[in-house]
Amino acid sequence: MSTIWKPSVTVAAIIERQNRFLMVEEDTPDGVRINQPAGHLEPKESLEQAVIRETLEETAYEFQPTALVGTYLSTFVSPSSGETVTYLRFAFTGDAGDLTDRPLDHGIRAARWMSYAEILNCEHQHRSPLVLQCIDDYLRGKRAPLSLLFTHPSAL
Repeated sequence: MSTIWKPSVTVAAIIERQNRFLMVEEDTPDGVRINQPAGHLEPKESLEQAVIRETLEETAYEFQPTALVGTYLSTFVSPSSGETVTYLRFAFTGDAGDLTDRPLDHGIRAARWMSYAEILNCEHQHRSPLVLQCIDDYLRGKRAPLSLLFTHPSAL
């Protein structure tokens, strides 16, 4: 019997406020990296629930997704371990709500509002090439309605 290849499903939040984007600085096995609030889809949650949870855990901001910016497929090879992982990323945009007083997830050094120029200047620190691709797609106005996404109750 052959095994079925499966990518890692992730979500990311593209949040802009006053020409600045909410980004996270995080510790990884390959050093300190910059990323959007992002993470893995967990069992028994929808994609929208995952991006709301990940944004809260990594930034302490409440988040309400309003549109899907895009879906992205990429393969990452860790410089430190040589491990290869393929990611299927669903990037959402929406509104940041209140900043809560909850602590940030383990490994998250800080949540920062960064200008596009600042994000470009640290491109060598991006967690993946999808960081800039998602922001560029957002700035190009790419949006799909959330109604395109459906989660069957059996998945929840």
